[in-house]
Amino acid sequence: MYKELLLGPIADLPKLLIIVALVWTLFWKGLALWKSAKNNQKYWFVALLVLSTIGVLEIIYLAFFQKKGKK
Repeated sequence: MYKELLLGPIADLPKLLIIVALVWTLFWKGLALWKSAKNNQKYWFVALLVLSTIGVLEIIYLAFFQKKGKK
């Protein structure tokens, strides 16, 4: 009973799936936050920091909205 109260809907998911999702999210969030801070994109940094989208917003940012470096 307490397990369901603490974890909510993820209580029945296998632990490996939760760990994989956590690592996936942390990787993309860290990369996107680093790029947005490096490019001085404050609004993107705050949005990426606050919103949790399991890497979707982070991948969209990295693919389409980050400033491109000089070649």
